[in-house]
Amino acid sequence: MNELTKAYQHCEDIIREHSKTFYKAFFLLPSEKKTAVWAVYAFCRQVDDIVDEGVQPKIELQKFKEHFLMFLNGSLPSDNPMWLALNDVFSRYDMDVQAFHDMISGQEMDLYKTMYYTEEEVLHYSYHVASSVGLMLLPILAPRNKSALRQGAIALGQAMQITNILRDVGEDLARDRIYLPIKKLEKAGYTIEELEKHRVNKAFIKVWEEMAVEAERLYELALNTIDLYPVDSRTPVKGAAYLYRAILGSIRQKNYSVFHTKHYITREEKQKILLEM
Repeated sequence: MNELTKAYQHCEDIIREHSKTFYKAFFLLPSEKKTAVWAVYAFCRQVDDIVDEGVQPKIELQKFKEHFLMFLNGSLPSDNPMWLALNDVFSRYDMDVQAFHDMISGQEMDLYKTMYYTEEEVLHYSYHVASSVGLMLLPILAPRNKSALRQGAIALGQAMQITNILRDVGEDLARDRIYLPIKKLEKAGYTIEELEKHRVNKAFIKVWEEMAVEAERLYELALNTIDLYPVDSRTPVKGAAYLYRAILGSIRQKNYSVFHTKHYITREEKQKILLEM
């Protein structure tokens, strides 16, 4: 096994461990596209881990940004196999460098912003941490239709991030983060104190559903242009959208228990969803 093959294997191991949903969806891609997606995911995962688990995240993220600039200037900044794999991806595809910078900026928001007050703020954040990833992947998945698919990719990323927010309310609270729009909560008559006490009542469900409906609207917007993807990319992207959207239904079925339960789609449910697309 040569060094590049080992580097791609390293990236695949990362996505297989950390995102079974994405791994399941994008495993259907042709080999060349699939390994390129693994490399992009490994890049994103490293930034995410620095922000969420770093000992000195601000310093570590600054160092990572410096490494990325070194990478863009033509050198491999460390012996991390991810850089070797990503270098191969950049040599084969016309990658959107700004999307990479936007994703890093989105993760950086978590180092200084812990509460979001309006839906617009949530969408802005969601673009940076999630839609940017879709834009990073577009040159791989649909190189000839990047421009036509841009808005759909942005919508899908925002839909998925809102789904994450609605699923991870309790987990985020444990990290002193609130991504549900504060003004929406206040308008519904639901207080921060109630949120901290993990109360699921009519007011909480009202806000949760308003955000879920927005996510579902964005999923539909993204799926409207799904046929512009090449056939070999269409099913994986559609699969990722369907699998993620199904999380919302799972939460509803379990009475909005988002404070103590980690909702996910079972292997059997995933198989059924993919077969019924």
